[in-house]
Amino acid sequence: MAEECAVAGSRRSGGRAARVALRSSPLAENIRPVRPGLSGGQYKPLTEANVRRIHEAALDALEQIGLANAPQSGVEIMTGAGAILGEDGRLRFPRALVEDMLAIAARDITLYARDPKQDLELSGTRVYYGTAGAAVHVVDVEKREYRESTAKDLLNAAQLVHHLDNVHFFQRAMVCRDVSDNFLMDINTLYACCAGTTKHVGTSFSDPSHVEGCFDLIHMIAGGEDKWRARPFVSNSNCFVVPPMKFAEESCITMEKCIRGGMPVLLLSAGQAGATAPAPLATAIVQAVAECLAGVVYVNALSPGHPAVFGTWPFVSDLRTGAMSGGSGEQALLTAGCAQMHQFYRLPGGAAAGIADAKLPDMQAGWEQAISNVMAGLSGLNMVYEAVGMHASLLGFCLESLVLGDDMLGQVQRCIRGIDVTEDSVSLETMRSVCLDGPGHYLGHPQTLGLMQTEYIYPAVADRTSPKEWVEIGRPDLVARAIERKNRILADAAPSLIEAEVDRAIRERFGIYC
Repeated sequence: MAEECAVAGSRRSGGRAARVALRSSPLAENIRPVRPGLSGGQYKPLTEANVRRIHEAALDALEQIGLANAPQSGVEIMTGAGAILGEDGRLRFPRALVEDMLAIAARDITLYARDPKQDLELSGTRVYYGTAGAAVHVVDVEKREYRESTAKDLLNAAQLVHHLDNVHFFQRAMVCRDVSDNFLMDINTLYACCAGTTKHVGTSFSDPSHVEGCFDLIHMIAGGEDKWRARPFVSNSNCFVVPPMKFAEESCITMEKCIRGGMPVLLLSAGQAGATAPAPLATAIVQAVAECLAGVVYVNALSPGHPAVFGTWPFVSDLRTGAMSGGSGEQALLTAGCAQMHQFYRLPGGAAAGIADAKLPDMQAGWEQAISNVMAGLSGLNMVYEAVGMHASLLGFCLESLVLGDDMLGQVQRCIRGIDVTEDSVSLETMRSVCLDGPGHYLGHPQTLGLMQTEYIYPAVADRTSPKEWVEIGRPDLVARAIERKNRILADAAPSLIEAEVDRAIRERFGIYC
């Protein structure tokens, strides 16, 4: 009998162990509880009439006010398509011209990654989260201080993103402050991003004259210009306008070079409501839309159908001080409203969310990051930039916050996915068997076990223990656990994800700092 019990116990234990092993094994992409490109669009802060009114106002602004300071090359490109250069030097855009350019603008584009499994399909209300920004400091959570960011910090951030499932792309998040030469800074920015991750990368260039040399680096990584043009895995984040309603001449020249080089562009308008954009939230969106529509004309007059992201990024001011307030509820509303405008034009769109005004990964940072990220996702924003890691209104980037943000974005994406209502999910058979014939609870039921991994998502760092268990395991601190996970990832990360021979050639040709 004892032997039989031992055998039975072994069978039960083995069966349970097998089930645990099965649950811990990687899930197929199509049954994961959250995954890149989930469709949002459930939340709409603007009515259809609101959207149409903003559109009409933007067209009026382009016809009546126009944009100043276009470079000569841009003037020639846009006037050649039908824009009008006034005696005041401003380019104005007839309504018919804007509509014609919208008709040929690229839709349903793919932003490629070096790993094809990480490609971003920008269509409809599919949502992707990633980093962005140009923080000049790194947040040292252990010392509770800020220090200047370096090329190595940027590489570490890219390496972390490469291993964080809920962060889908990596756009340059920090400035390499240890690289004094501006060309080498652009080179090191590109290198650090591409060496750290094979996800899609976004970057910018500090001077138009640097574009050719940076393209040489990109072609080396890609294995040749032809392979690059077939799958461009880097996009140019381009502040082509200086709000209100002025072109940024050098950035425009950079944009022209990137387009000719086959690089997708993010048309980024980043006015600040109450400062460089109107204080009313609706009019701040109007200005951003008008500026980005001018960008649509510019891009498609130069290269019809070139892949471009409609980057309305209006920010918010704290009107008491004029300081940026990226973690505010107003910022979350602006971003969600911009998502509706992207969908109105059926253009791939991107905007900022997840910015914390808080200086450290604390409760303030938590609510600021979560509110705007969930609203951006529920609104169906294609590209959610600056979603994780950003503190002090874009002045500081925190690696631990990036790790914590991966947990947060998992919960955010679960909200985006919503509730699956199917014949199976609302069937009463399980309820009937449990309530009438069974134990009166659903613990251990086959349905419960079957849905543990596909219906629910579990945090990697966040703590869900009871107070008693929490004491027993040493009262773990959330930030300390983030530090531990960060260190584990970086310890196991490859020094470079660029092929070894190519990496050596890059280091021989360029001054690489990381």
